[in-house]
Amino acid sequence: MSFDTLVTPAQAPPGETADPDPLRIVPRRRTGQWLAAAAVLLLLALAAYSVVRNDAFQWDVVADYFLTTAVLRGLGLTLWLTVAVMVLGFALGTLLAVLRLSANPVLRSVSWGYVWLFRSMPILVQLLFWFNIGALYPTILGIKSVNLLGPVTIAVIGLTLHEAAYAAEVVRGGILSVEKGQLEAAQSLGLGAWRRLRRIVLPQAMRSILPPAGNMLIGTLKGTSIVSVIAVQDLLYSVQLVYHRTYQVIPLLLVATLWYIVVTSLLGVGQHYIERYYARGTAGAR
Repeated sequence: MSFDTLVTPAQAPPGETADPDPLRIVPRRRTGQWLAAAAVLLLLALAAYSVVRNDAFQWDVVADYFLTTAVLRGLGLTLWLTVAVMVLGFALGTLLAVLRLSANPVLRSVSWGYVWLFRSMPILVQLLFWFNIGALYPTILGIKSVNLLGPVTIAVIGLTLHEAAYAAEVVRGGILSVEKGQLEAAQSLGLGAWRRLRRIVLPQAMRSILPPAGNMLIGTLKGTSIVSVIAVQDLLYSVQLVYHRTYQVIPLLLVATLWYIVVTSLLGVGQHYIERYYARGTAGAR
């Protein structure tokens, strides 16, 4: 632990008045920290220079394909999948969270079992399972599974069921963060269970739900890239189709990477302002 040096005024000789100058705090010199910061900045500059000047990255090819129709179409499907999975996942997750907090032991057990099962299975295994569901159920409602469950539908089902298991725990934690006194006050006013949840519990729980939900949103956006294994033409699959034809693997992967960075950055900014909105009136609001 470092301490700043406290400089006291000089003692006056006997019979004379002491100098009334106030105490001065002299900051301690942190030469080592500044040297370390300079070394880090130098390394970052060298890394950036090597990336920009390395011809193997083929930045001209990156610029040519960045706004092509195929890439933008894949980006659009990635965004659509992200929104659909998050909305459906949190809707199902909220229901599971309410069941988990229910007084009915059967409902609690069903909710717990769902969360346990889908959190235990890797998402890739789930997608491949749904992709081969026709081996178990050749027909569903009299319709062939192959015709009913296309790659995009399978991607939505698999990702939604996976996200709902995590969303259930996020929502449950947010609900448990609400003080019991709030619920008792709502009960004393005669509010029903649904109105208490909608008007009292969830608005207050949002402060605890939003940070992990924002992280889940960004994780879902990046996680949609896994649907390329079942031939869903998302952003990654779209650039893969191009570099399988042109053999320009690195620049096309950079195109996908840059788009992921752009979108996740925008989502991070939106998350910041939404969290600040729900944090109004708290000490941590900025």
